[in-house]
Amino acid sequence: ILIHAAAGGVGLIVCQWAKALGATVIGTVGSDDKAALARAHGCDHPIVYTRENFAERVREITKGEGVAVVYDSIGKDTFMDSLSCLRPLGTMVLFGAASGAVPPFDPQVLAQKGSLFLTRPTLFTYVAKRSELVTMSSELFEAVTSGKVRIEVNQRYPLREAAQAHRDLEARRTTGSTVLLPWV
Repeated sequence: ILIHAAAGGVGLIVCQWAKALGATVIGTVGSDDKAALARAHGCDHPIVYTRENFAERVREITKGEGVAVVYDSIGKDTFMDSLSCLRPLGTMVLFGAASGAVPPFDPQVLAQKGSLFLTRPTLFTYVAKRSELVTMSSELFEAVTSGKVRIEVNQRYPLREAAQAHRDLEARRTTGSTVLLPWV
């Protein structure tokens, strides 16, 4: 699999959980420090996108085959190259838009690149029924309590500094999860 922002809060969880399930994990990161963090959390092949073309590196790592799934929380800046990372019949999971919304594109591109699948999930769709929320949260908590997944809270902000927390997230100055503390 390829996970973008592999050293972020979601990225670290995906790296660990996917590795526990037996996946080979490739991840994009913005620095060597973030590469080391992602590697320590199950990312087999961190790619520092600021100096490497991630689509070319994915093709090299997979010996031209491509990955089965791309998890893309970045959006506009990575979308088309992410599609190029997929093997035929691969799936693109676009679950965020950190760089902005993906512009309209011709769905014929999915056919041309190998009959690809594209999904744009939202959490609220998946947890619309309480039973689904309970099942999925139980699976996550089991992964955490078993030690398969460690949640890394690497920065905390008082709620009154929420704007600064957002600026730091946008500037890619954070790793792991960020917590806002209402009582500080």
